Order: sequence, then structure tokens, then C-alpha cells
Amino acid sequence: MARYIFVTGGVVSSLGKGLTAAALGALLQARGYSVRLRKLDPYLNVDPGTMSPFEHGEVFVTDDGAETDLDLGHYERFTGVAARRTDSVSSGRIYSDVLERERRGDYLGRTIQVIPHVTDAIKDFLRIGEDEVDFMLCEIGGTVGDIEGLPFFEAIRQFDNERPRGECVFMHLTLLPYVKAAGELKTKPTQHSVKELRSIGIQPDILVCRSEYEIPEKEREKIARFCNVRPDAVIAALDLASIYEAPLKMHEEGLDHAVLEAFGITGAPAPKLDAWQDIVDRIHNPDGEVRIAVVGKYTQLEDAYKSLAEALTHGGIANRVRVRAEWIDSSIFEKENPAPHLDGFNGILVPGGFGERGAEGKIRAATWARERGIPYFGICLGMQMAVVEAARNCVGLTGAGSEEWNEDRAERGEDPVSEPLVYFMPGWVQGNATVSGDRDNKGATMRLGAFEASLREGSLVADAYGTTTISERHRHRFEVDISYREQLEKTGLTFSGLSPDGRLPEIVERHGHPWFVGVQFHPELKSKPLEPHPLFVGFVKAAKDQSRLV
Repeated sequence: MARYIFVTGGVVSSLGKGLTAAALGALLQARGYSVRLRKLDPYLNVDPGTMSPFEHGEVFVTDDGAETDLDLGHYERFTGVAARRTDSVSSGRIYSDVLERERRGDYLGRTIQVIPHVTDAIKDFLRIGEDEVDFMLCEIGGTVGDIEGLPFFEAIRQFDNERPRGECVFMHLTLLPYVKAAGELKTKPTQHSVKELRSIGIQPDILVCRSEYEIPEKEREKIARFCNVRPDAVIAALDLASIYEAPLKMHEEGLDHAVLEAFGITGAPAPKLDAWQDIVDRIHNPDGEVRIAVVGKYTQLEDAYKSLAEALTHGGIANRVRVRAEWIDSSIFEKENPAPHLDGFNGILVPGGFGERGAEGKIRAATWARERGIPYFGICLGMQMAVVEAARNCVGLTGAGSEEWNEDRAERGEDPVSEPLVYFMPGWVQGNATVSGDRDNKGATMRLGAFEASLREGSLVADAYGTTTISERHRHRFEVDISYREQLEKTGLTFSGLSPDGRLPEIVERHGHPWFVGVQFHPELKSKPLEPHPLFVGFVKAAKDQSRLV
């Protein structure tokens, strides 16, 4: 039976609850325990799949096809435990399930209320898989006091009371702001946050205080006294040069010890942190630096490409170089010459996205990389635009484009794409079922989750993976048309990865180029600091080799 650690936050959002939970999970693993991490989000969207990246950051996709919060990416990267559909839930999903059960008559005509029906549904979610691991870490999104989050806080309060004593621990993150005029850290926001939490029946066992400055012993004692926690359970979370320092710094602060002590666990083995120390050493003592241009649509918000940014870092760790990623809006290439923006980079990465805006800029970025021998990595839409670029400029199909653009073109009164190399896939096999795509209903109707691909023996990607059969995560509605394969391969763009039935192109690569790869899936979702994705390792290595030529 799992022990539960509930992670809540107060004062302000974006304090790092997800990162703290992930680092704690890594520390418990380093002591020999098994863990699972999950996220409970108070927003009313069923999932973040239809939310703009500017609203919510990236959508993290699991192997079983769930569209989830980006914090699940942190969980996977730090623990290596593959997230599942049952590791993420929102208020929207909970309410949808409760109302569906009410329509079926499951409640036998009773009045449906937040307590007990909604809170019971939340508790049912918490119990899923509780016999599989030693510790279940559950992060509650938002901050204490948010009206949307009240059912979740009430549910975990009830959950604690219903379990045997000592099976649940509450860890609360707060902010310790520094007031420059006074020259001191202020503890009052933390006190008020804990007071708010206690007013709904939850007493935190551990406080993690986010601060830009070291917390003096006097302030720790004050926080402990007024917030009713032990002094050694007041943990400082200082700003870090790299998030991968978090497990080491949290261990130095005693977070894992405080958690075990709160559970009454004694005699736990010391954590084995050599691998994390090696990662931090590689980050802070690189042998060089490479510059990567990330040419995308949502570059104003780095969280929109969170897993991508981390995967590049992982590639740098494997090659012991610092990766300096610079984010460039692809739309500017539609009006300006790419040269001033792309000259001097050691590699170009074009990530995924939706819609026609910025697509022509991505095509021009692919042209730049192809013509100048710059390492190129196209992901999802980035692969599709590389194929369109080759069709236009190498095959001569000047009208090549994506069927996805036609809806916008119709609204503008323009002609549709004459050569739709990228088309809407009406259905695909997922597991034992055939899934139908839906143009109008946007929620969870894409090709989502893990699908296998077969790689051509002797190809660059097969050598990178060390195998000819792979499984990667997808999130897209449109596919490259396999019927153009022969024309494109004559120009050197090889279809080196296909779906097992040979119908769907999964990977293209260009012969005679230092490193030019496009993939239909999202390899960044499976990259971890302790296990960098082979394609990011290869891409950064090619960029490193390119930097030596400059």
C-alpha cells in the first residue's frame, strides 16, 4: 500500500511545485523506493489538449495517448517512470465523469453535490494503482484559496482522515519575498498561506520556501513557530542555475529526510546520487558550446516547447557541451531574408505546431539548412515542412503544401493547395481498435500516444537508435502522403522510417548531408537527463562537429 505525499502551493503560482515533486521523487528512488507522480488540475478543461500553448505551455503526451500538463514531463524526466493516463486529471474530467454517471442513473436519483460525489470521484482517482508503488506523490495545481481548487483540497483532507494514521504527508510550497527597502525576507505571506490551508482542515507537515536568498536560521525558526511545523521541516528552495541541481540541493536541505521522518520511517538507505552529480558536473563544466536556432510558432513562451528545450539540454549533457538555444519566430521569415537570423548557428530545429501561420518561414528554414549543410532536425510539422520544401525546390512541385491550410485559405477566398503532400488522415489503428480522426471536434481526436515504426537498416536513424523497431509518441492530425515517396527519394530525401504497415511516413533523412532528419513523432517527450534521446544526442553531436568547422 502506497504512502501519499500531497504537494500544494500558496501565495503565487509558478513556484515550482512540479519540479519539487519531481526532485523528491528522484531522491526517494535514489534511496531504493518506487514512486509514481500525478497531477490534479483545478481548471474546467477536460484536458489541456485544446488549450493554446500561450495559455498553458506545452501539452505532454503519454504512451497511452493522454494529453496532460507539462509537469508530467518533469515527473518523467526526473524519475524515468513513464506517465500514464491515470496520472493526470482535471476538474473538467471529474465533473464530466460525475455528470455522465448521473445521466446513467448510477446515483439512484440522489441529488448530486460537490460533497460527497465530486470529492468521492477525486478520491477514487487517487486510489488508482496504490498497490503498485511505495510512494504516491500528488500535486494539486493552482494555489490554496483558489475557488476552483476547493474540491481537491477537501478531497485530500478527507482522504487523509480515511487512511490509517501516518500514511499521508502534506508538503506546502510558499514564497518568501525579499523586500529591498527593508533589507530582509518577509515570512508573513508564508504564514498567511499556511493559515489559509489550515482553515480548510489541512496542516502541512513540511514547508518548502521559495526564495532568492538564503533563509537565516532566525527566519526558519519563526516560520516553524507560526506555521506549526518542525524547524528541520522548513526547507529552502533557492533559485538554481540548472533544474537538474534540484535533487542534490533538496537533499542538502534535508527534504527527503524530512519526508521520511514525517512518515516515521527510520533506517532508510542513503541515497545514491552519483548519476545526478555527474549530470551537474557536465552542465557546469562543458567542453564547448553549440548554438541551435529553434524556428517555431510559439517562441514567445518557452514553456510551449518545454520538453524540447530540456531534450536539447540532455543532448548537450551526452556530448558534454552547452546548448544555447535561441528561439526565432518563423513568421518573420515570411517577410524577411533568413540570413541575418540564421547565419552563425550550428544547427536548426523546427518543432511542431498547427495551422498555416509561420509555415512558410519553417519551409525557408529547411531550405537554409539543406543548401548550406547545416544540421537540421524537423519534428512533426517540422518534418512535414521539410518534405514540402523538398517537393517545391528539388522535385519542382511549386504548389506543394498541406491540406491543413485549406480552411484558412477558404476563409480568405484563396485557392486550395494544388499539391497536398500533407493530408488529413481519416483513421488509424491504435491497439486493437480503429480510431477515426475528426476535423470539427478538436479534443483528443488526433493520432495520440505511442506507435511503432520500422526503420531502414543502415539508415542514420537506425544507427542512432541501435535497432530497426522503435516506439515513439505522436500528436497530430495530418500525415505525409506516401505516394510522393519515389519522386522525393530521387532527390536524396529518403523515407527511412515507416509505420509497420508501410502506409505512413514516420522519418525522413537526407543523404549527402551532415545531419538532416525529420520525424513525424515527438522524441522530446521521451528524453531524460539520465537517458538522453538518441536523436537529440545525434543532432547535438552534428552541431558540435559543425561548430568545429566554423
